[in-house]
Amino acid sequence: MSLLPIKIALVAGEVSGDILGAGLIEQLKLLYPHAQFYGIAGPLMQAQGCEAYFEMDELAVMGIVEVLEKLPRILSVRRQLLKRLIAQKPDVFIGIDAPDFNLGVEQKLHNAGIKTVHYVSPSVWAWKQKRVFKIKRACDLLLAFLPFEKAFYDSFNVPCEFVGHTMADAIALNVAKEPARQVLQLAPQGPLLALLPGSRKAEVELLSRPFIDTVNRIAQELPALEVVVPLVNDNRRAQFEAILAEHPCHVRMHLVDGQARQVMAASDAILLASGTAALEAMLVNRPMVVGYKLKPLTYWIAQRLVKTPYVSLPNLLADELLVPECIQEQCEPAVLADALLPLLRDEQQALHTRFSYLHQQIRCQADVKAAAAIKRVIES
Repeated sequence: MSLLPIKIALVAGEVSGDILGAGLIEQLKLLYPHAQFYGIAGPLMQAQGCEAYFEMDELAVMGIVEVLEKLPRILSVRRQLLKRLIAQKPDVFIGIDAPDFNLGVEQKLHNAGIKTVHYVSPSVWAWKQKRVFKIKRACDLLLAFLPFEKAFYDSFNVPCEFVGHTMADAIALNVAKEPARQVLQLAPQGPLLALLPGSRKAEVELLSRPFIDTVNRIAQELPALEVVVPLVNDNRRAQFEAILAEHPCHVRMHLVDGQARQVMAASDAILLASGTAALEAMLVNRPMVVGYKLKPLTYWIAQRLVKTPYVSLPNLLADELLVPECIQEQCEPAVLADALLPLLRDEQQALHTRFSYLHQQIRCQADVKAAAAIKRVIES
């Protein structure tokens, strides 16, 4: 057996991938204490000792049209990364989500004799199912969050392991509201809405105004309403503050740096952009409304590609409409406010029960299972 340290390359493309990558690196370090980690990483992965050849923001682009604008730089990053990794020959490459970038990288590395793992299934069950054959060619193993994803890959004989979701492990099955309000120095009583307009620049640009107008509408019915907005980083905070200055909110609004989970836990209901945040809201067991907008051409293209009846993870996991989804033309203040008001006024016990059941389905010690699966790939 080689005495050289294990070399593990990783690429994460956005905030959710950085969270997954950090937890995975922590567990891999227990299995391989002298391992070297490098690639494209966010701050959490870097804090775990991953050397970043490029910053994660290089890949954090939303939408088909928007990607085209940044495509030359993305292609340059990919060329440089591939050249470096093929020269270094890591023991395994782990692409965390970001399938448009990572699957191409995995295919090239796989062809060069480097073992590859893709962590987080692309939505092949929702659109472009033929991508499953690309995954089969590119990856030694796919790690899936959701049970139905493994069943899908099994039907195509793609090596896949269901590991659950790291957030389901990290979040307690019963999350109390009062301690979170204390931490955030909020009033212990009174209606509280969490507002999450997204982690990407384009999301904040498209969603902030309708979300602020929704708050103003709700406040006409609930004058005591308070709103908390967690912003993922300084850039998104500055962007949101600029929009707020031009488009004022008429209720008390608290802006918070990070702490999205605490903000969700403190809330009575949540208005958020579709994405991983919807899963996190389900796991803290708070009722939510999902709002989402894309630029018109991007949405026109997406409509013709997406086959699934739902966009949010709680609904996909439940295979039913548990959470209202207000997309594109429906993402407007009157519709959003009508959906949110009952969640702020009434107990949602049936919804809480369903969310708790779904939480337990994906609570599987994901970081530990994913690290063990990657160890098997390295040593196979």
